[in-house]
Amino acid sequence: MSYSTKQEVREMLKDDALNTIIGDTFIEDPAEREELVTPLIEAAIADADAEIDGYLAKRYAVPISPAPRVLNKFSKDIAVYNLFSRIGIDESTDQKTYLNRYNAAIKFLTLVAEGKVSIGTETEDPASAAATGFSAKSNARLFTRAKMRGM
Repeated sequence: MSYSTKQEVREMLKDDALNTIIGDTFIEDPAEREELVTPLIEAAIADADAEIDGYLAKRYAVPISPAPRVLNKFSKDIAVYNLFSRIGIDESTDQKTYLNRYNAAIKFLTLVAEGKVSIGTETEDPASAAATGFSAKSNARLFTRAKMRGM
């Protein structure tokens, strides 16, 4: 179960960027280009989703299904960043946008892991044991103020 699809990530990529992502060789045939970039996109999505799950696993059972829209957005952003990071991101060009989106996604996921931001899938109170994965039990209280009077 992926948080984004190959088609969604592909739509974020300009056609002229495909040759850069594939490698140094120029491929004129669009069908051949798509055939070569498809496994790269699928691997980038798998890596992005694993990274997202790594942050969310601290607070949620992963993978989350159905995925909130915010996870779809960040999965696409991280996958595109993964594709461009294969060749190195030139921060003096428009590729810096991919780096900025990636950094924003990681910042958001960090806040989710810390419990400061919610992704909106909780069915109970976020402070409850089910949401935090923590619970405590203890025995009945032995000493109370009433029992300790006069001692």
